[in-house]
Amino acid sequence: MPNKLTLDDETLWRTWESRDTSMVGRFVIAVASTGVYCRPGCPARMPKRKNVRFFADCDEAEAAGFRACKRCKPRERFEDGSALVEKACEMLAESADERPGLAAVSRQLGVSTGRLQRMFRQTLGVTPGEYAAARRVERLKDGLRNGNDVTGALYDAGYGSSSRLYESAGTTLGMTPAAYRRRGSGMSIRYTIVDSHLGRLLVGATERGVCSVKMGDRDGDLEAILHKEYPAAQIERVNVAELGQLSRWVEALVEHIATGKPSLDLPLDIRVTAFQGRVYQALRAIANGQTRSYGEVAKEIGRPKAVRAVANACADNPVALTVPCHRVIRGNGELGGYGGGVHRKRELLAREARAALRESQGDASRTSARTALTAG
Repeated sequence: MPNKLTLDDETLWRTWESRDTSMVGRFVIAVASTGVYCRPGCPARMPKRKNVRFFADCDEAEAAGFRACKRCKPRERFEDGSALVEKACEMLAESADERPGLAAVSRQLGVSTGRLQRMFRQTLGVTPGEYAAARRVERLKDGLRNGNDVTGALYDAGYGSSSRLYESAGTTLGMTPAAYRRRGSGMSIRYTIVDSHLGRLLVGATERGVCSVKMGDRDGDLEAILHKEYPAAQIERVNVAELGQLSRWVEALVEHIATGKPSLDLPLDIRVTAFQGRVYQALRAIANGQTRSYGEVAKEIGRPKAVRAVANACADNPVALTVPCHRVIRGNGELGGYGGGVHRKRELLAREARAALRESQGDASRTSARTALTAG
């Protein structure tokens, strides 16, 4: 049976890892070690990445031999009113309008708009408008990646005008639609994948600098992300003997992962918007062993209300470690998500904290020694 998933495994894993319920109904996760499959947001113990598979729905998972989780009960409505929310999601996703009328959806479902809003938030954690906008962006990206022209992809996705799309392009696509469509065109990228203390590490670079840094468990998944980021680029995997200057950059990254020593200052060649550039500059200014919240970063760049946009910029960061998005956490102190996996984020922060402590203790010892010499 062919799998009907439209998102790559790493994106699905990050969604699962963050226990994001906004993707309920879009996929299920199956765990080979237990033979069980679950819905997004299941409170069960987090499985190992190597043991999981993703399926578009319950039928696919069961056809592959997995049974439904007794805790999250993926075949049942997981909350009162979820059947109604599911129907509303279908209506919003199928609408060709730029902004489906919430009042019209409510009338067809026989509930007030206020109640529908509350049920959406309780069930999915987002508003109907946010859900519709996310689905519209997915359709646009699919169209652009499939080679459609910008105008055609724009209207096929449900945008009523190009101005609305370009106003939000920086936070939805990461660049203008035309740039997204030709992403990587004219670039020649050489990459390698090596072992590190936190799993497999992909490092890709052009002649100008590092353009991709990813951590994961499987080479195939890391390569798929690289090709998705730069679909029009010439991409070549090289062996150790062919690394050249890339070898020094890889060694620096591997050492940083192992020791947590101060931030890396490697040359970069990344295509980002002005907003993303400001965010990444702020991230590179976060000292080793320290963290900032998404809200604090938003304030630092002069956009205090752009907390969600800052989070999106962190999620879209193409060069992990060199732009230390792992140092950004939620305002309540929770780690939040991370493309390389929350367990890696936790370990990176712990190693950096230990390295910063050793450095500060060394500085104190040197200061004491100088003071003693001066006194003598």
